[in-house]
Amino acid sequence: MTAFSERVYACVRRIPKGRIINYGAVAALVGTPRAARGVGYALSHLPIDTDVPWWRVVNRRGAISTSRRSGVAQRQRAILEREGVEFNVEGEASWERFGWDPHG
Repeated sequence: MTAFSERVYACVRRIPKGRIINYGAVAALVGTPRAARGVGYALSHLPIDTDVPWWRVVNRRGAISTSRRSGVAQRQRAILEREGVEFNVEGEASWERFGWDPHG
């Protein structure tokens, strides 16, 4: 595991239940603002039994990004909905209602 991945996992562990953040914001918080794809890569390589709440990281529109792995997008949405996150008809969550600001 890389130092970057460890920083990503530590940041994502701080996201409260029922809140979301985007890949680029996580990258910025860990000191690598142009590494949104690296955040996605790190999260996609977590083991199944992880304590990192990867499902709380979405794209900049507040939507779940398409996954190549079968059923992951549906699983992510279901977990978020159980936490109280709501999606509109376009599949986007409201940043005003559900976005996480680690500084505020």
